[in-house]
Amino acid sequence: MLSRLQELRREEETLLRVRAALREQLTRLRVEELALQSMIRCKEEPGPGSPGAAAQDTHTTLGQMDNEAAINQTELHLSLQDRENEEEEEEESDS
Repeated sequence: MLSRLQELRREEETLLRVRAALREQLTRLRVEELALQSMIRCKEEPGPGSPGAAAQDTHTTLGQMDNEAAINQTELHLSLQDRENEEEEEEESDS
């Protein structure tokens, strides 16, 4: 029974990693979409905004998304550590 529980927790950890990776990829795709829309608007509407400014905005947004992804990975890592600690405590209490 304990081995089945451990197996299920490992599967859950794997799924959490996949989920985090998919969220990160989705975020990147959204940022790319916004960057492309911004570039299209700059080409269609000549005005005070320059393509260089749009590129800088895109670069800044990508940097923020990278920071968010790092935070998500850290949270995932910490939650996995908590689960491992709980497993160790359960094993010790079962002994």
